[in-house]
Amino acid sequence: MKYRNPIIPGFYPDPSICRAGNKYYLVCSSFQFFPGVPLFESSDLINWKQIGHVLTRESQLPLAEANSAGGIYAPTIRYHEGRFYMITTNVSHGGNFYVWTDDIYGEWSEPVYVNQDGIDPSLYFENGKAYFMSNGTDDKGIHGVVQCEIDIRTGKKRSPAVCIWQGTGGRFLESPHLYKINNNYYLMAAEGGTEYGHMIVYARSRNLFGEFESYPENPVLTNRNLGGYLLQGCGHGDLIQDFSGNWWIVHLAFRQIHQWVMHHITGREVNLVPVTFQENGWFTAGVNGTTRLEMETDRIPDSVIQAPVPEKRFDNTELGIDWCYMKNPRQEYYQIQKDSFKIRSSGISLDDDKKGEAVSFLGIRQQEMQLLIECTVTVPEQEAGLTLYMTPDQHYELAIRKTEQGCEIFKRLHIGDIVQESDNIRIAGDTAKLRIEAEPLTYHFYAEADSQSYTLGTAQTKFLSTEIAGNFTGVMIGLYAQGKESQQFAEFRNFLCRVTE
Repeated sequence: MKYRNPIIPGFYPDPSICRAGNKYYLVCSSFQFFPGVPLFESSDLINWKQIGHVLTRESQLPLAEANSAGGIYAPTIRYHEGRFYMITTNVSHGGNFYVWTDDIYGEWSEPVYVNQDGIDPSLYFENGKAYFMSNGTDDKGIHGVVQCEIDIRTGKKRSPAVCIWQGTGGRFLESPHLYKINNNYYLMAAEGGTEYGHMIVYARSRNLFGEFESYPENPVLTNRNLGGYLLQGCGHGDLIQDFSGNWWIVHLAFRQIHQWVMHHITGREVNLVPVTFQENGWFTAGVNGTTRLEMETDRIPDSVIQAPVPEKRFDNTELGIDWCYMKNPRQEYYQIQKDSFKIRSSGISLDDDKKGEAVSFLGIRQQEMQLLIECTVTVPEQEAGLTLYMTPDQHYELAIRKTEQGCEIFKRLHIGDIVQESDNIRIAGDTAKLRIEAEPLTYHFYAEADSQSYTLGTAQTKFLSTEIAGNFTGVMIGLYAQGKESQQFAEFRNFLCRVTE
């Protein structure tokens, strides 16, 4: 069969995977958004359904200190003796920790912290023992992939942290994972930075703590030399064996907005490539060590059909699954119903990246580059509308605002230190239908009010790209209300986000 990469499009970076029963489970980073660590389920590795988030309580995920580059970094999910573990780093509060659950559809435990530095932590279990791994500094001050035994009940170290591998020489050694396959320990990691030079490398050893011998043909997977190819930045992967015995890597990569425009807006996404073990014990991955947008394999039956990104409306999406807050929310600012969302201003703006509360905001990820986005907004006071949000310094709005003279519709572009508003359109009522048509290179802005249609111009997508924003997320399609703190709710109805290509 043929399948398309990414298998999970949109801002879902740093994938990690495990299997339990007859299903696969996958988690991703979530940074400053709440709830944290999206959790997916699949029966075929191709079609994934989000079943929730791992971190659903503020006690698990305090985000008051997080800015747009803070919060939750790369998680790892593992299944051991009937229990799921998810380990990650809150870079804005507390560092490395893990949570666990015996019910993948239920709540997860309170955090168990590990007193070891580094990010991208991972867990490995063997012979009744648990081992922690990260890209950090060991007890002798040596930096690299460090490993120690921990008490899985308490998170306390049972052995010194030891640097077991320093990679192949590429910059930013990260995302280490350990596996035991056919009596060899395989240590897989990423190098090159999560950019255009990203790559997956690995080494092997007969012993848990090494010495590790690097794969002679490293990197095992990278698109760094595929100039002019839309899929770039392949790295940060996790190995999984399917139920037929085949091996795969899930990994992140991103799609450029154009073949020759080196910008991406939908974030780092989840991709899948097959892995093949050689007789000498080394493995290869992908298509000659690369990941392609279209992959062909005989490992998945032709009866498996890859589903497209579904249309999103209020009545087929859920808060806490599809919709996310920015930082920890105060629920009194939101009233959620099946056919409408109501949001009132917290007094914080989209431009604010300070510690504490965040703007009143609910968002979904932009998963494709050609979209129709619509919503009818009623504003009793202040300002409310649609935002295409990347960071406090990079975001676009199409909104309606109440002034002393009445209501007006406007478009605002915030790009670094430059903030520009379109000619404001005065309307008689307080309601407008807002519409954004997204294309790979351009957003188009429209509105309808008082039985009139208006065109509010365009904006280049590249100014919301990671390359300009300098962050690690992707564009969020948000509903927001801002201005002075208000007791009156803006109402959002008839939301639609549909792929148009």
